[in-house]
This record gives sequence, structure tokens and C-alpha cells, in this order.
Amino acid sequence: MKKQRIYLDTSVFGGYFDEEFQEFTKPLFDRINNGEITIIFSTILESELELAPAKVRNLIRSIKKANTEFVEETNDAIELAGDYLSEKVVGQTSYSDCLHIALATINQADLLVSWNFKHIVNIQRIRGYNSINIKNGYKPLEIRSPRDLMDYEN
Repeated sequence: MKKQRIYLDTSVFGGYFDEEFQEFTKPLFDRINNGEITIIFSTILESELELAPAKVRNLIRSIKKANTEFVEETNDAIELAGDYLSEKVVGQTSYSDCLHIALATINQADLLVSWNFKHIVNIQRIRGYNSINIKNGYKPLEIRSPRDLMDYEN
């Protein structure tokens, strides 16, 4: 089976330490550390995580480089994020969320994973992002929470 390439937004890293979310976030990181999943890191994710508490930064450092891929912001991603805003999928204050989605879309992530239910993991928003993706010639992006990635096989 092909190794999944998953874009994690900032909320997932914080969710590792959050009592409400760790039940589903920690098994996801176990799968990453076991080499089942490649995480797509981006420049925006990196800059947001610089402001995170030390325990979150240490979590990031603990991920093996072999299980990561780094992507940079491009003009195409900035333009696509702008389209999400101009089409009012979300408000202007959600630019960084839009940039995460655009980067995951353009870099053909298998999935974007987030705990942000207001601006990202929300059926209306997902439909909005994907209608713009399709209009711009991109594939729809699968957007889920870590809860949806639980491995029930074992």
C-alpha cells in the first residue's frame, strides 16, 4: 500500500497535548513515527509552530526527517488562498487557514488533517474550498480530523 502524504495544520500538533484531542492525535503520531505516513510541512506551518510552546516544538523535532516532506509557499498557493477569501469561503482573518489548504491542494496531499472545526473541518467550508479547487483545475482535497484517521484494524 502506498504511503499516505498528509498535510497537518498547526492545531494537530497542539492537539497532541490537549486533553480533549490527544486520544486521537497521539495514535496519529505513532503512525507517523512508524513510517506509515509522510507529513507535509510548509513554510507557514513552520512559522506558526515557532511560536508554539517548547513541548510542541520538541514533538516536531522528534519526527524523523524520513517521514517528512517540506513545501514552500508559491505564487500559485498565495493566489488560490486569495480565491478562497474572495469567494468568501471564510473571512479575511482566516488567511493562514486558506494558505494551509492551498498548499495541501497544490502539492497534492492525500489529506489535510486539522482540529479546526470552525474554518477547516467543516462541511460548508470543505465544499467551498473544493468548488474553488475544481474551478482552478485542482483535485478536491480530502479534509478530516485526526479522529477520522484512527486505525481500527489492530
